[in-house]
Amino acid sequence: MSQYQEIRTALEARLAFLQHRIAELEVALRRSDGPRAQDFEDHANEVDGEEVMQALDDSGRKELTEIEAALARMDAGTYGICERTGKRIPLARLKAIPTARYTIPGADDDD
Repeated sequence: MSQYQEIRTALEARLAFLQHRIAELEVALRRSDGPRAQDFEDHANEVDGEEVMQALDDSGRKELTEIEAALARMDAGTYGICERTGKRIPLARLKAIPTARYTIPGADDDD
């Protein structure tokens, strides 16, 4: 059993959850294309709700992409290796942030 099996299982579960959640949000967003409330306040609340749903959808898609990339790295045998330094990412960091692509010093290079 791979040292990353527990992380893989958690990533796959999160991926399934996000796929389901995104599908629900897409249905809700399509439904919101219907008739608008006549009252200004009701209309403002509808718009706010749609913006929140869209933001959730966008953040879910970003996380989904990160998870898919992590799973692809696992399949390729490069998971746990910093993309900047080539050094091994500590297991504790990967357990805390399973989609981590960098060691902490490698991540600091973004600043």
